Amino acid sequence: MTLKQAVLLYMITLAVLFLIDMVWLGAVAKGFYRRHLGPMLSPMIVWPAAILFYLLFTAGLLVFAVRPALAAGEPLRALALGAFLGLVAYAAYDLTNLATLRDWPLTVTVVDLVWGTFLGGSVSWLGSLAARGLLRI
Repeated sequence: MTLKQAVLLYMITLAVLFLIDMVWLGAVAKGFYRRHLGPMLSPMIVWPAAILFYLLFTAGLLVFAVRPALAAGEPLRALALGAFLGLVAYAAYDLTNLATLRDWPLTVTVVDLVWGTFLGGSVSWLGSLAARGLLRI
């Protein structure tokens, strides 16, 4: 993979991740989080922290899921590896909150673990398909 292909793959994967997560956070689960975390939620998003998460999570999905799947020629491997990485990443956040924060809802942890698994798997799979189809990798 050339540097140009790698950068393009990163940008495509980042865009897919951001789009899917914004649909989830902005439309599908917005009421869920307000209902369960209401007073804990900040009235404003701290965009530098959010952007850093998206940049790092995208890099992790590419390194640990998409690239190995491309090397093996198996797009479904990207789905499985990305799903596992999503589970681990979201578990680090949610299980730490469950262990250390007063009144952190178990329901939020369960939903987030399912969401992280789905998000990591779907974005990695779509990234591997984009690499094979658009970038001919």
